[in-house]
Amino acid sequence: MSKDSYEQMLDAVREFHAKHDFANTGGHDLRFRVALMAEELGEISAAVTKGKGKECLSEECADLLILLLGTSIAADFDLNDAFWAKMTRILERKGKIVDGILRVSDFES
Repeated sequence: MSKDSYEQMLDAVREFHAKHDFANTGGHDLRFRVALMAEELGEISAAVTKGKGKECLSEECADLLILLLGTSIAADFDLNDAFWAKMTRILERKGKIVDGILRVSDFES
């Protein structure tokens, strides 16, 4: 299987959800999913702050991506469309140095 397609990743997550019947066993509860995403962000943070290395960081980021894809399934929205709509807006933003670090955001004047 090619690992280059968004649709293939989404299909793999759909298959995982179906295998465990997430739709009927609480796995699509958005509060639960948000808690899992917060947990994964903590694990990403630990990978970085504790110097656990690129392999650990990449695994934790993959966990978060899988949860994000699953959340788009659970909440029934097209994450691919949402990504490109948001990316289009982000590309129009200007950057600003804040406390020595570049921030790209919607800044108030």
